[in-house]
Amino acid sequence: MIQVTDIHKSYGSLHVLRGVSLVIPDHQVAAIVGPSGAGKSTLLHIIGTLDRPDSGQVIYDGVDVSMLSDRRISRFRNKHIGFVFQAHQLLPEFTLLENVMMPALIAGMTPSRAAEMAMPLLREVGLGDRLGHKPTELSGGEAQRGAVARALVNSPSVVLADEPSGSLDSRNRRDLHDIFFRLRDLHGTTFVTVTHDESLASRCDSIFRITDGEISPCAI
Repeated sequence: MIQVTDIHKSYGSLHVLRGVSLVIPDHQVAAIVGPSGAGKSTLLHIIGTLDRPDSGQVIYDGVDVSMLSDRRISRFRNKHIGFVFQAHQLLPEFTLLENVMMPALIAGMTPSRAAEMAMPLLREVGLGDRLGHKPTELSGGEAQRGAVARALVNSPSVVLADEPSGSLDSRNRRDLHDIFFRLRDLHGTTFVTVTHDESLASRCDSIFRITDGEISPCAI
């Protein structure tokens, strides 16, 4: 379970988050929605430990990550949190398989074991026949599905996705959304996605709407 309590974040005189609190139970697909500039991505980055709040707490299953040192928070992030961004951010010089293996290698896994973890995930997202392809040889939808596999390679409890389907056409958006729910069911992973896509948000277990730096649960 993720508990976010009274988070404040400012950049200079701009008060982006104003006492945000929310709870996301395990094994849910949750959406954070709201207008551009409302603080959605800032909140996701704080939940993902990529940024620190000015005040407040982010707690994963009893662990207050806001209090961890930079070194410990990096280890926690690598082990427990996966990320999917709007741009797939696959490294162009590596094959798809090598890209998906990368977080496992960073965590200290041997190349053979990392490959054993990565290949089934690529098959689960429909890319079992694309392992040796470079990112430039993949479609946008394929590259983003590869990014989802990469996010899962260390078996994180949570995957955070920032506008993951924003650059995709309607068919690939639908396919990507279906994958989130299927992987949630297969692996028990919690997915938290920032989105403008109302069709995705309407399917989620929880919806949180943020406006002017304040957030509240929405009826589904």
